[in-house]
Amino acid sequence: MTVLRTRNLTKKFGKFTALDRINLEVKPGEIYGFIGPNGAGKTTTIRVLLGILKATEGEVTVFGKDAWKDAVEIHRKVAYVPGEINLWPELTGGEVIDLFVKMRGSNNQSRREELIEKFNLEPTKKCGTYSRGNRQKVALVSAFSSDADLYILDEPSTGLDPLMDKMFRECVMEAREAGKSVFLSSHILSEVEKLCDRVSIIRKGQIIETGSLMEMRHLTRTNVLAETRQPVKDLGTMKGVHNLRENGQQYSFQVDSEELGRVINYLSQFHLVKLESAPPTLEDLFMRHYEETGGAS
Repeated sequence: MTVLRTRNLTKKFGKFTALDRINLEVKPGEIYGFIGPNGAGKTTTIRVLLGILKATEGEVTVFGKDAWKDAVEIHRKVAYVPGEINLWPELTGGEVIDLFVKMRGSNNQSRREELIEKFNLEPTKKCGTYSRGNRQKVALVSAFSSDADLYILDEPSTGLDPLMDKMFRECVMEAREAGKSVFLSSHILSEVEKLCDRVSIIRKGQIIETGSLMEMRHLTRTNVLAETRQPVKDLGTMKGVHNLRENGQQYSFQVDSEELGRVINYLSQFHLVKLESAPPTLEDLFMRHYEETGGAS
């Protein structure tokens, strides 16, 4: 069974195409990352998934139901955290949490209290007095207090300090362990890398790559730091070697994964003293895609 699916999702605003044939598929118990810079189309996609916007073309289903026609029924099983949190200024944080939880038909007071304590939230204060980070906490407590099957999170850790960000990640992992699905939209690559099973990269309204981190890493470069007893000749001209920096007989560079063995064999001729390699990060992959496609603008 697929929890969320889009097929050739296209959204136009007049002559402007905001989303161009987007294909996504989220499975039960999966944390799915959706990354791209601001303006790439992440929030527009989420608004279509939630039935706030109607797709111009294509198919969009959540729990097998049409995201536009069956939005009310779908929302009973979905918890959503928007990127910009606007709350009723005269209500307290606790009142807002209770309102959202009851709207979803949940009433787990022990879970509510546990999350309020975990996020160090003062629920008796009025929302008009909250900082951005505290408003974000209200939204996160509301979402994770509900018994949802799908969590749609749009830049959810914005405004959180490092400790609260850790608490957020724990909540996401707990949701997955309970068999729930999470659709996480973010431009914070380290966050996606720590949490997600699969990732889609969106650029200018188009998906440019989708896969697990292991599947996608073969497309990018490994970071290498090497030290040799003898100077290495012509390393910078070797096929697959990029961004070479030399400091005496220390060399740091990136190498295309398919050329890694050949480059290390070459270095060994110069009597290796030290060799460190690190797998490519999601950020490496992201930046390489943008270099190859001409930047984000």
